[in-house]
Amino acid sequence: MAKKQFFGERNLLWAVILSAPFIAALGRSGIIAAAQESPAKDATPSTPKTPVAAQPVPFSHKLHMSFDLKCLGCHPNPEPGDSMTLPAAGQCMECHRTIAKEKPSIQKLAEFAKGDRRIPWVRIYVVAGWVFWNHRSHLEASMKCEMCHGDVSNMEIVTAATNVTTMSGCVECHRKGNAGTGCQYCHSGK
Repeated sequence: MAKKQFFGERNLLWAVILSAPFIAALGRSGIIAAAQESPAKDATPSTPKTPVAAQPVPFSHKLHMSFDLKCLGCHPNPEPGDSMTLPAAGQCMECHRTIAKEKPSIQKLAEFAKGDRRIPWVRIYVVAGWVFWNHRSHLEASMKCEMCHGDVSNMEIVTAATNVTTMSGCVECHRKGNAGTGCQYCHSGK
């Protein structure tokens, strides 16, 4: 076994061993609020999950993506690239001024847009606060959205389709892609 590989795997093991009690203590203290149901231990990228909660406005990715919309059209990645953003209600209303404007959900959307209020979407994928994660670096590594989020283009309601926000999910994907798995990649806060 190569020396570098041995130390990398050993450090990863120590990170898991040492972090479990720490994470448990944070959970007991109420610092960690459960933002989504934890994936099952046997969760795989194709294991569908139920949505966290009802969204404030019903939205079908399947319907919208049938119009050949692209992920980045509604979810741009502004500097510094950590997060993909959600569209403002006004952006949605660019089409919905005339399309389906009589539907109650579109009228609710129009109210958000009139007041220039942010739509309070319920996040499906939540990365823990002590984890450094950047969408841009993954996009630059030629990853496609569906690799982490599942086939959203066929989802009426977005669900957590992968275990991407768990340590095991990250490590599994990094190993498959020959990316680093040392603690510093996710826990350095670069």
